[in-house]
Amino acid sequence: MRTIAVVNQKGGCGKTTVSINLASALAARGLRTLLVDMDPQGHCAVGLAVPEEQIEQSIYDVMVGESCGEPLRISEMVWKICDNYDLAPGSIDLAAFEQQMAGVEDREECLKRALSEVAGDYDYAVIDCPPSVGSLTFNAIKASSDVIVPVDTGYFSLHGLSKQLSTLSVLSQQCDNEINVMVLASMYDVRTKMGREILGELKKHFGDKMFKTVVNFNTKLKEAASLGQPISEYDPASKGCKDFNALADELVSTDSRAERAEMVESLQAKLDAISASADELLATAGVTETSTASATATMDEKLADFYGVRKLDDAVVFVSLYPRAEEVQIAGDFNGWQPEKTPMQKGEDGTWHVKLPLAAGRYRYRMVVDGQWQQDPYNEITEMNPFGECNSVVEVH
Repeated sequence: MRTIAVVNQKGGCGKTTVSINLASALAARGLRTLLVDMDPQGHCAVGLAVPEEQIEQSIYDVMVGESCGEPLRISEMVWKICDNYDLAPGSIDLAAFEQQMAGVEDREECLKRALSEVAGDYDYAVIDCPPSVGSLTFNAIKASSDVIVPVDTGYFSLHGLSKQLSTLSVLSQQCDNEINVMVLASMYDVRTKMGREILGELKKHFGDKMFKTVVNFNTKLKEAASLGQPISEYDPASKGCKDFNALADELVSTDSRAERAEMVESLQAKLDAISASADELLATAGVTETSTASATATMDEKLADFYGVRKLDDAVVFVSLYPRAEEVQIAGDFNGWQPEKTPMQKGEDGTWHVKLPLAAGRYRYRMVVDGQWQQDPYNEITEMNPFGECNSVVEVH
């Protein structure tokens, strides 16, 4: 069984979208595929319409079962999504894993042992890791043969990229297995000059450490996730579906163990090379610690170069594209869900933006476009609300 961890400690980079739809594309090729959700937020279940209230056991129960005297196999708790596609759901209990397993010997190999028991049942396992570094991510790395690092092609995604990869390298130094690490450009918006320039630099500097496939920004992917469907089921003719089919094909084409033995370096060497490329890329793009001030000064000029929500010094910036809208507002926890309190400003190119000085915390919000309430199409972090729709979520640290 080939095991692939999708890792990025930065939220909003399309990590869960990649995990769900890559697993779906692999299953569509007749490959028995297991999706493992290691994120305490349990977004994979939401994205596949698995009712949270019906999830009685999660991957947490499997990982801690042996130490608690209640062993549980993955095969006993998986949800069958469709032919060749199973989900081992996550749960909020995962947030307590590190505390629960403190002092337990080999606790970083809990997931590896659990997956080894079902290795004969699947061809592929895809692990959606949490957007943080800790025991859960370390468990995923220890269990994996491959690591995919999705990087969205927005301006601020380059901040900390090298640091994030270096952190991953430190985590993996204790791994005794060789792991192939690849960077995946995701949420690419061909309409923006900044996106095109960053993609060009990624290709230039990362070379063979980067997938040839690029996952384009596609509203169909957002719609599919909000309806609890992989893109292959929601709209098989969409650009998003074609991108993930291409990614699955590219991944499968390297499945020959002999071929992979030649291309795989030690994880440490691989990440050192990627980190060096990231440093060079940051310098090329002018996004370094010493240039933060100048980047902030020109932020207003760059608002049209990315969409979504970003933290910028002492403010959170929301940017969206509604070229035909007459009025766009935001309603959320930060304004008592009163959209008239937070109108967005329209740019000449059809983008709408607003800066809010939000304190540290977790905020739910929705866009109100000409009176119509909807989730933010450029933010993949969502949660269901009491009305059966999705609120967008932003976490400010």
